[in-house]
Amino acid sequence: MEPDDEAVQREGAVSYGQPVPRDANHAPAYTRHAALRVHGFGDDLTAYASAQRHDPARCASFPQHQSHRYGEPTHVPAASFVAWVGDGGGSASATLERAMSEYGSGAGGALPEFVGAGGGDGIFRMPLRAAMHPGRPPPLEVRPHPLRETQVGSFLRTLACDPRRRQLWAGAESGVRVWRLDEVFDGWGAGARRGDEGSAPFRESVPVPPVLCVAVDGASGLVWTGHKDGRIRAWRMDHATAAGDGGGNAPMLKEALAWQAHSRTPVLAIVVTSYGEIWSGSEGGIIKAWPWDAIAKSLSLTQEEKHIAALLVERAYVDLRNHATVGNMCSLPSADVKHMLADHCRAKVWSLTSMTFALWDARTRDLLKVFGMDSQVESARLETPVMPEQFIEEEIKVKPTKKDKPQGSFTFFQKSRNALMGAADAVRRVATKGTLVEDNRRTEAVAQAMDGTIWSGCTNGSIIMWDGNGKKLQEFQHHISSVQCIETFGERVWVGYASGTIQVMDVEGNLLAGWTGHSCPVIKMAIGGSYIFTLAHHGGIRGWPLTSPSPLDDILRTELANRELSYTRLENIQIMVGTWNVAQEKASFDSLWCWLGSASSDVGLVVVGLQEVEMGAGALAIAAAKESVGLEGSTNGQWWIDNIGKTLDEGISFHRVGSRQLAGLLIAAWARNDLKPHVGDVDAAAVPCGFGRAIGNKGGVGLRIRVHDRRICFVNNHFAAHLENVSRRNADFDHIYRTMTFNKPHGSTASARSVQLHKAVSPSENQTDEDRPELAEADMVVFLGDFNYRLNGITYDEARDMVSQRSFDWLRERDQLRVEMKAGNVFQGMREGAIRFPPTYKFQRHQPGLSGYDSGEKKRIPAWCDRILYRDSRSVSIAGCSLESPVVAAITSYEACMDVTDSDHKPVRCTFSVDIARVDEMTRRQEYGKIIESDKKVCCFLQESHFVPDTIISTNNIILENSEDVVLRITNNCETSKAAFEILCEGQSTRKQDGTKSEILPRASCGFALWLEVQPSLGLIEPGETMEVTVHHEDFFTQEEFVDGVMQNWWCEATTDMEAVLLVNVTGSTSTEIITHRINVRHCCPAPSAPLPLNPPSITDAHIDAVSGEASGRRCSKNSQSNHLQRSDFTHFGSSEVHDLCGTRNMEK
Repeated sequence: MEPDDEAVQREGAVSYGQPVPRDANHAPAYTRHAALRVHGFGDDLTAYASAQRHDPARCASFPQHQSHRYGEPTHVPAASFVAWVGDGGGSASATLERAMSEYGSGAGGALPEFVGAGGGDGIFRMPLRAAMHPGRPPPLEVRPHPLRETQVGSFLRTLACDPRRRQLWAGAESGVRVWRLDEVFDGWGAGARRGDEGSAPFRESVPVPPVLCVAVDGASGLVWTGHKDGRIRAWRMDHATAAGDGGGNAPMLKEALAWQAHSRTPVLAIVVTSYGEIWSGSEGGIIKAWPWDAIAKSLSLTQEEKHIAALLVERAYVDLRNHATVGNMCSLPSADVKHMLADHCRAKVWSLTSMTFALWDARTRDLLKVFGMDSQVESARLETPVMPEQFIEEEIKVKPTKKDKPQGSFTFFQKSRNALMGAADAVRRVATKGTLVEDNRRTEAVAQAMDGTIWSGCTNGSIIMWDGNGKKLQEFQHHISSVQCIETFGERVWVGYASGTIQVMDVEGNLLAGWTGHSCPVIKMAIGGSYIFTLAHHGGIRGWPLTSPSPLDDILRTELANRELSYTRLENIQIMVGTWNVAQEKASFDSLWCWLGSASSDVGLVVVGLQEVEMGAGALAIAAAKESVGLEGSTNGQWWIDNIGKTLDEGISFHRVGSRQLAGLLIAAWARNDLKPHVGDVDAAAVPCGFGRAIGNKGGVGLRIRVHDRRICFVNNHFAAHLENVSRRNADFDHIYRTMTFNKPHGSTASARSVQLHKAVSPSENQTDEDRPELAEADMVVFLGDFNYRLNGITYDEARDMVSQRSFDWLRERDQLRVEMKAGNVFQGMREGAIRFPPTYKFQRHQPGLSGYDSGEKKRIPAWCDRILYRDSRSVSIAGCSLESPVVAAITSYEACMDVTDSDHKPVRCTFSVDIARVDEMTRRQEYGKIIESDKKVCCFLQESHFVPDTIISTNNIILENSEDVVLRITNNCETSKAAFEILCEGQSTRKQDGTKSEILPRASCGFALWLEVQPSLGLIEPGETMEVTVHHEDFFTQEEFVDGVMQNWWCEATTDMEAVLLVNVTGSTSTEIITHRINVRHCCPAPSAPLPLNPPSITDAHIDAVSGEASGRRCSKNSQSNHLQRSDFTHFGSSEVHDLCGTRNMEK
């Protein structure tokens, strides 16, 4: 579960779809938790009697027991005495003081707490939570949000699905993973790796370099992956169906084929064309095509011939950039090819950079058009000749030098060239259009809708709809965040945004629904098994019903909420928080032990905040310079971190989980070893408040830590000094609270991909809530530090006398912070434990006891400058820990270390007993599966959603002769629903002289033979309407054989009758269920009217540019006149003169 996943939709927020009323009879969860148990680290489960805990009559009493050693039962009710500050502020204060006097030191229980006013208003209202989010469909949690620290080197990058085999494939930094959708409701055995304990069972590949892109080829049963090392790998789907033992011990997947596609650059995009070819895009605008015949031959070789298979494919590539270059002129940009799309409707291919589109003919490989987002066609420009990769490799091999200097030098110059060419593109755009394309207009996603339109998404949130020829149809925007991915099915389109929002639209662009799917960017989507699966930036995968929004959502939500007890787990941890203004001094080991070490044996998490670690103009200037370039930290700061770590026995008992320094402010956190597996996703933040809100002498530094799937924020502060600056101190808090934005700490070992790049999103609304700070959405927030609030209306001598008499009640009435909190001016709604220690400021260094208060010339009045306050997720004081109030804390100790004399401030520490309610995702997913299988309403609805419109086709047999076109009609007999169709080629065969047919051979996904054209091959049919599909054969078509990008042979195939089997797959819009019509297509070859030439044309007759590797021989199509002109040096043949020019028909086999 993601930390903010149960956020309840706030008042006035737009629902994701249809109204979702909560069950009126659904009782609050905290009244039903008597059967729950509290998990203590290092001990067996401890019985939890919640009925006593939640008795309202006991809300003003104190707990009966308290933990004394870490690992022992430590449950301390947080519903201790609370003074609510409202209209009767004086009365509440008197009640508080009476309670303090009555309960004394609070031994044996939690301390009384003071609560500031204004906590329920605006940005200070508590984050509301619920067992099931009412503002979105109930998701199928395939892989819950893993801790970032468990994913280093294995973050998931991309997602793909084969609906018919019901497999979900994910590309990771360490290889590939595959989930069988039939097993998605199962659980792991004992062998789940850390970070995947709650995931559905999956199989994993052998370690390979990072996967950057994935393409599914269902017809051949292959999944193609492009990798960072420039290789393309194929994985067999049938190998992924072997069931494991549930413990992760199933054999690892091994690649079926791999070859070096790009020798020095990564494979950024990969696509399978309508004719079975693999096209890949890389850096510098490089695009290569890999003919299916070479791939098929390689796949047919044995495992022992793996090296030969790789070499066969590797040398068969076609360099499409050279293919599109004529006379050193090319209109393709030199920018990285980030996305590719196969337009199966028209047998075309789209290749995309961040700012341009290129449109290709998938059959002839001709570049048809290059255009920008404004639809303006890009003009051709001079292309700098570059030697083909294989020649460079050979040159390097024959000139070996130390440390491979030539190879490194070439890589440098190649990348420099690419950078220069990219800069040239930018200059050209400025010259032609007068302005650069803004960064917020970069293309980040592309997909094809079932009606044949192409959708592209931009970083500014806009979506552009194109027709198949690259003409802009419309542009619209439903969200302000960056589009990250687009997926289509039937008459719907899904869009994933960087804010975590998911939107559903129809093919016209009308918004149907939207909800917050994840707490971070949605980077990929895939459809299969009646779900659309979304991959989040943090690696979590969720499945959403294709029917959403629908009544099914209400049924699932209600049923899952009613089973809340079965998947709710309660945990208890002890947290110690310490603050100390060290006044640029360094502490002794004894002082650190007195402050932290003596109390750390009972706690699982230690958070320390320091102020004035270093000050002075020089130190502040250096710190500001470091911050400007993304650096932080200092020698003094590291000294403190190291020595506090030694005090806590770091490496043996504790493990440091994060730190952040801003000039003199430093915060660091340590987790006990047995708690560490449940602590992670540590993000840091810094907000300067000094000298124009730019310098870190004053300000705040924070850590956001995920503990048991809940976010807890710790903020170390240093506010404005001096008695009279109360309003400035209030303003410092307000500025920090509103503007603190967390991201990955500097120097973290986590993958750069795991950085939280985007501002937190209100979990109830479809757009970013700019008025809702990130701190406001945390489950618990702790503020600590030197707040600098002083005592009003009292002299130095009076204060000294009251302190010596321990008259702290009288002093507290003059505490500026307490007065401001009562008025609701600062720390709105936050809590502080009863103060029973003397003021911690200001002391003379190295003078023990209360006599050490400042007695110099200034005689600073003693004050409680150093404080620790918090708020948890309780909306009312008596709320118990449940999924509605998932974090409930109580203060068990709050004290100052008066014996420490290293600074003019005394260190303060506060210990919390924190109850955390979390979701057992595996159990909830299993409950989800039980509902799907057993609930009658759900089963009935699912059966209805699997409806496929009734369709008929005009013929089952097509004969193509004399270049004629045959029209295939597909009629939708349904009067209420649209029918989506897609035409694939199951395979082709040749008719032998004896009249028999050869074996039908598949040709990748769509699989169309080169002699066959079917348009449109996919589309939507309105109810009661008929779609006309044109089936055509080419009367003159060729095939070429390329070696190292240079054409070596070419020949014509139309010498015998050819047959193909077309599959017309029809689906609805809410399920991947299909109905298939089968059509036999026969191409009758005309008798030859001229004899076969004795000698085929030699490849040496073709004009080949030896430097660029460009071959002027191309595939020829009667529909491509420009291609005929480019082949002017070859002999032309009419349709009646077609023969096997090279006599090498056996080369196909």
